[in-house]
Amino acid sequence: MLDYCIRAAGPDDLDGARAVMLDTVYRDFATGYVPRWHADIIDPAAAYLAPARHTLLVALAPDDGQIVATAALDSRGPVHPPNPRHLAERYPSGETAQLRRVYVRPAHRRRGLARHLVAELLAFAAADGGYRAAYLHTDPAVPGAEAFWRSLGKVVHDERDDAAGGQGIMHFELPMGR
Repeated sequence: MLDYCIRAAGPDDLDGARAVMLDTVYRDFATGYVPRWHADIIDPAAAYLAPARHTLLVALAPDDGQIVATAALDSRGPVHPPNPRHLAERYPSGETAQLRRVYVRPAHRRRGLARHLVAELLAFAAADGGYRAAYLHTDPAVPGAEAFWRSLGKVVHDERDDAAGGQGIMHFELPMGR
C-alpha cells in the first residue's frame, strides 16, 4: 500500500477509472462489457458521483499518478431476476450498500489496495447511517476473487450449490464495522 493515494473520484478521474473497469471486464471476466450489467462503467458520474449515498474510489500509483484501482458503492440491492429472490428480499435497495467494481490492475495486485479500498467503502456505508447491510456478488472463476471475499465477509449464497447452478455467482455480506 506504500505511497498509493486513495481518494473519492472526481470528474477528472472518470476516464482513468473507466479504463480500469473496462480493462478488467475484458481481461478477467469471460463476458466482456455487457450493457445491462455494466452501464455504470460507461457513466460512472451518474452512477456514483451524483447520488449522495453512492461513491467511487480510485487509487493512484505512486510513480506516475495513474489510476490503478477502483471501488464503488451504491444503494441498489441485488435484483431478481437474475439474482435469487431471497437475496433481493434480504438486501433491498435503499437499505443495502452494494459494493461494486473493486478492480486492481494486475501490476498493482497483492499490495493491499483492494482490502484498503473495501475498508474505505465500508466506512462510507457505516457513516451514511441508512444502510443496514453491505452486500456484493462475485464470480468465483476470477482468480483470487473467492478467497479474497471469504477473507472479508460471509457467504450468504453460492449459486454453484443450486440445482441448476444459477449463474455460478457467489453472494457475500460484509460487516460495516459500526
